Amino acid sequence: MMIDLTPRRVSEPADFGRVALLVGGASAERDVSLDGGHSVSKALKKLGIRHELYDGQDRLFDAIFARQVDRVFNLMHGPGGEDGAIQGALQLMNVPMTGSGLLGSALTMDKVRSKWVLQRLGLPTPAFERVTTLPDARSAAETFGLPVFIKPNNLGSSIGISKVEDEESLEPAFTLARQFSAEILVEQFIAGGEYFTGVLERLTFPLIGIETPRAFYDYQAKYLSDDTRYFCPCGLAPDLERSLQERSMDVFDALGASGWGRVDFILDEHSDPWFLEVNTIPGMTDHSLLPQAAAEVGVGFEELVWRILETSL
Repeated sequence: MMIDLTPRRVSEPADFGRVALLVGGASAERDVSLDGGHSVSKALKKLGIRHELYDGQDRLFDAIFARQVDRVFNLMHGPGGEDGAIQGALQLMNVPMTGSGLLGSALTMDKVRSKWVLQRLGLPTPAFERVTTLPDARSAAETFGLPVFIKPNNLGSSIGISKVEDEESLEPAFTLARQFSAEILVEQFIAGGEYFTGVLERLTFPLIGIETPRAFYDYQAKYLSDDTRYFCPCGLAPDLERSLQERSMDVFDALGASGWGRVDFILDEHSDPWFLEVNTIPGMTDHSLLPQAAAEVGVGFEELVWRILETSL
């Protein structure tokens, strides 16, 4: 399957100027960011795009003040890089960057408030309770019935997330999530397959479905395991897949995301989607979903990197 991309907006590598590739930082997602940054840096080099790698924002800011940066390719995951902080700083300094702006980044990183928006707009998302104490977590789990998911509010890559299937597992799951966030989600379990929609500008890539022998698609399954199976084409009927792509774009727009990203959802036994979150800086490692989906329609990794960099325009 192939798709027709709109013509490139930039025709020459030199037109991007001096690109700062921002990676790393201090969040729990640091290692994923560094791995993706290595792959993107190699692609930029092959494309002939002048760039320099920056680990965290401090040296980047020094380079900006020295007028050594024309735009930023942001691949810094988690708090600081994906939550609106760096987006706001670069906006104030009039430095263009890839991906979502301050509002979309902050809102999508905040699971509680993004789910409130989806609920208000009638976009399906699993029921949840925002809790800050273990007794409240127990009460929410009783309301939903086990199993439930316990999630920190403001982190990606499935870090700190647990699937709780018995009462004895709830306290250690809560304790783990509290290591990363003061606000915790207790989320209703929805049985079904997990799917992902990659987004680039107004284009949605083919859906990817996954299978993992683990309890859910956790950090191990995403980045370390060779047992995770990826399906693209996903095997759904074409009309259903198109409908899910459109609804994914509705969710992407509702949360103020832009440029590029990924929408994650569960498809239940009735073929109804339950949207989990929007990721505004998806992984770009060899296990990552967006490059896999792009490759399915003839968009190679280097072309994908070029197109993501064009979102800084």
